[in-house]
Amino acid sequence: MTSQTIANTPTPEQIRRAPKVLLHDHLDGGLRPGTVVELARENGYLQLPETDPDKLGLWFRDAADSGSLERYLETFSHTVGVMQTRDALVRVAAECAEDLAEDGVVYAEVRYAPEQHLDGGLTLEEVVEAVNEGFRQGERRARENGRRIRVGALLTAMRHAARALEIAELANRYRDLGVVGFDIAGAEAGYPPTRHLDAFEYLKRENNHFTIHAGEAFGLPSIWQALQWCGADRLGHGVRIIDDIRVRDDGTVELGRLASYVRDKRIPLELCPSSNLQTGAAASYAEHPIGLLRRLHFRVTVSTDNRLMSHTTVSREFEHLVDAFGYTLDDLQWFSVNAMKSAFIPFDERLAMINDVIKPGYAELKSEWLFRQTASTSGSPAKEG
Repeated sequence: MTSQTIANTPTPEQIRRAPKVLLHDHLDGGLRPGTVVELARENGYLQLPETDPDKLGLWFRDAADSGSLERYLETFSHTVGVMQTRDALVRVAAECAEDLAEDGVVYAEVRYAPEQHLDGGLTLEEVVEAVNEGFRQGERRARENGRRIRVGALLTAMRHAARALEIAELANRYRDLGVVGFDIAGAEAGYPPTRHLDAFEYLKRENNHFTIHAGEAFGLPSIWQALQWCGADRLGHGVRIIDDIRVRDDGTVELGRLASYVRDKRIPLELCPSSNLQTGAAASYAEHPIGLLRRLHFRVTVSTDNRLMSHTTVSREFEHLVDAFGYTLDDLQWFSVNAMKSAFIPFDERLAMINDVIKPGYAELKSEWLFRQTASTSGSPAKEG
């Protein structure tokens, strides 16, 4: 008998303890509500819709769930609004690392747009250095509390602006100082990634890494441009690749040219199920394309996108997927290893994380059924024949 023959649906507590990897998480989308309130008070920010942390947290979730793009975007105006000083950036980044570690995340790449944090007089360099300092503080605090996490920063350029090359150069200057790559984000429709080809060509010449938000609100053309014109290493979301996959009435599946390319080249998909439900990319967890993409062995990873707005964690994302698809610890390990393989740190460091942290962590969790089984039967007296 092996663990494969035992019903090994993981419990929420096991999911929380499992070593997880997070590739798509926005710093300005993951603040603690209490921190938003305190920073607003300290910095004279008067635009918050609520000043009670519990009510504010509920407001963020309701606004993100409203179906209104205006209300959804308003949530970020408030978080970014309180992140305009060095101390605020250090605090937010440190708390981000602590919160992720508390959730069992052992490696995370957290992205933010330096150009959005200049209203208080900071330079781009000062923004990056403050966030890096915060991540290191958070790592140390997590270690003091018995948790281990490593956090790398992704510098994001806003696709509706014209600073992509400048931010790409910034990412390259700090690539050995806590920044692991580059990204572009913002509205896809009307702002194709090809508008920023100079930034991507520069990063390729510098042998640097980048992901591109593509295939979330917009469809296959966005994915195609991100890959074939820009050369993205990963797809931020990429959920609309499902539009190039046909499931016939008899259950057989036909992949189009682009979907085949994405699968054949093992291009990582940074899927964010809860966020996708909010933006309308999927109607429910059970109908989310991740089920089919995982079955077809695409390089699927699971992320949070915006933990505050989606009221989520990596553990909660996994819980939803376990409920929807019956995933086991083996499936969760598969997602976690996929993500670690796709991280923007050197190969030997990725391999060490997989072999020395992730696989042993899941092996320990998967062995627990043996001890539960022994404990449940050890007290039963043997019957005489």
